[in-house]
Amino acid sequence: MKRLGITQQGIRSKVAALGAFAIAATLAVAVPTPAAAAARVDNPYVGATPYVNMQWSAKAAAEPGGSAIADEPSFVWMDRIAAIEGVGEALSLREHLDEALDQGANLFQVVIYDLPGRDCAALASNGELGPTELGRYKTEYIDPIADVLDDPAYANLRIVTIIEPDSLPNIVTNASGEAGSTPQCAVMKANGNYEKGIGYALNTLGNIPNVYNYIDAAHHGWLGWDTNMAPAVDQFKKAATSEGATVADVHGFIVNTANYSALREPHFKVTDSVNGTTVRQSKWLDWNFYADELSFAQGLRSLLISRGGFEPGLGMLIDTARNGWGGPDRPAGPGPLTTVDAYVNGSRIDRRIHAGNWCNQKGAGVGERPTTAPQPGIDAYVWAKPPGESDGNSQPIENDEGKGFDRMCDPTYTGNGRNGNSMTGALPNSPLAGHWFSAQFRELLANAYPPLDGGGGPGDGDTQAPTAPTGLLVTGKSSSSVSLSWTASTDNKAVTAYDVYRGTTRVGSPVTTSFSDTGLTASTAYSYTVRARDAAGNTSAASAAVTATTEAGGGTGTGALKVRYRNTDASAGDNQIRMAVQVVNTGSTAVSLSTVKLRYWFTPEAGSSTFGAHCDYAVLGCGSVTSSVKTGVSTTGASHYLEVGFGSGTLAAGGSTGEIQLRLNKSDWSNFNEADDYSRSTTTAFADAPKIGAYVAGTLAWGTAP
Repeated sequence: MKRLGITQQGIRSKVAALGAFAIAATLAVAVPTPAAAAARVDNPYVGATPYVNMQWSAKAAAEPGGSAIADEPSFVWMDRIAAIEGVGEALSLREHLDEALDQGANLFQVVIYDLPGRDCAALASNGELGPTELGRYKTEYIDPIADVLDDPAYANLRIVTIIEPDSLPNIVTNASGEAGSTPQCAVMKANGNYEKGIGYALNTLGNIPNVYNYIDAAHHGWLGWDTNMAPAVDQFKKAATSEGATVADVHGFIVNTANYSALREPHFKVTDSVNGTTVRQSKWLDWNFYADELSFAQGLRSLLISRGGFEPGLGMLIDTARNGWGGPDRPAGPGPLTTVDAYVNGSRIDRRIHAGNWCNQKGAGVGERPTTAPQPGIDAYVWAKPPGESDGNSQPIENDEGKGFDRMCDPTYTGNGRNGNSMTGALPNSPLAGHWFSAQFRELLANAYPPLDGGGGPGDGDTQAPTAPTGLLVTGKSSSSVSLSWTASTDNKAVTAYDVYRGTTRVGSPVTTSFSDTGLTASTAYSYTVRARDAAGNTSAASAAVTATTEAGGGTGTGALKVRYRNTDASAGDNQIRMAVQVVNTGSTAVSLSTVKLRYWFTPEAGSSTFGAHCDYAVLGCGSVTSSVKTGVSTTGASHYLEVGFGSGTLAAGGSTGEIQLRLNKSDWSNFNEADDYSRSTTTAFADAPKIGAYVAGTLAWGTAP
């Protein structure tokens, strides 16, 4: 083993000296080592004890107050070929894996980051390989990493990879003449080496049974517009099916890698309006469909499955290492209702000058601690970019790491097309990307949210637990979900979250006093309790338990009808839902149309609770078609449904109603977010629609009800 400035023994000594660390306690309690050659699990973070990078941990602990987070697990970055064997005092990949075994960890997190022409729009994170050096990427970078990860010594580790941050999104937004496009991105789009490199990495690493690949998917301030989001999904699909890879090699996606976008914006929603003007028109949102990373991650996940053909069990990760935005500048509530910009700017906790700013952002804070399965569709909150590691240098620095000087890291730079020609908001005196930046680390601690140690900083010593939640009620249920609400707890500092338990299993940690538990079994009884938690980690006693039995469910239709559908509205976020449907009689006898009803399930989000429903065209004639919106189950993507009926007449055996064009709107004409709607599909040609129900005399004859 090569000689290191910080030896293996030295690192182990640091572990002993920091014996108060509860390694990875925020993710899970320690569990027995899994059996050899264990099959892949749905969520690698469940029941996992992740590796704490002790080289990062030692640097964090050496900073004032840093011991408050020095025991948190984070990703190890393989940002150049030399990193595989280790550079200077940095451990090699194999040495990190050995340290993980010594810690008793069973999960290891690593960033794969060295594509040819890497990050074509950000000089600070340019890499060592030129645009055409795909062969070197394969043989000198991916293959050696795969050889290490495939060592039987590490077979009991769940190895989570982040595949190539930033590169694919650049092909979508910065390669075709858009504001901020670069010649380098145009070259990478033309030669296809991003897709080929990522496909090769997915295929090669995906062949290792204990590896879980997550592709980087930028953040809401990059891809949150419909003009970017759908093309990005197509780009991800293209990469995931290149060089022998398939979508099965993709376990999930990660958003907000090394970025600062807020996890949640608690004081405003994209559906809000001020004096009749939607907040999407504000300068900050600039017509974006998303205001934060959680909603973006969940919306993107739905589109990846429906449009991209990725696996239904797809999991999402969110990097929360630096998106807390606490401290004295954090708004306590909504902004003034004078103008839409005043409202949004006064409400938003993300205090950046522009959502396109990404380098060493002033005022940022440590965000949510790594947490397993915090929300539906989210495998974990993770720390992909370890706090304290610089995004890039604020002035030119000669180096042998292939890292250039990007003016977005210069606090005096007045910006470019990618950040609306705004000031960068970068901290001064920053070192090269990946190098330790003490001033940034200290600011991240000071502005942490949830605050460290109850908000008083390290050593505050808050030991008082919140009061137990009261008034736990079942507010709704379906065949696959239960909705709950409760009365808020109180605390001497502040309640920061509630932990909802189904039996003894924690199923969510909302920050509000309501929660919907989804993915349940029909006709099954479930018991729930809730505990309150404060920023110092003090947890209340459990609430009184409530029991809910799920509905019997709509079941799956087995009758003699089928519904065909095509999407007539490319936008998933405008103020109408539009579609065309037709009903086909697949049986051998005629069906009376007066007995037939169709149900298209959707969610209206915020806004008016009344609706308009319209028939724009029908082969039968719109006079023969009725339509109205009704309240249905309370589950993901399906709280309401458009019900379509027919007048007199029959549908002959083998016959079709022909095309029926429909649309609906909220009475206040506020926008929908259709990306997660149960019945929606992106197909623009007629195809069978198993998630649109057809009922005959009240009995489900076609489709699967939510």
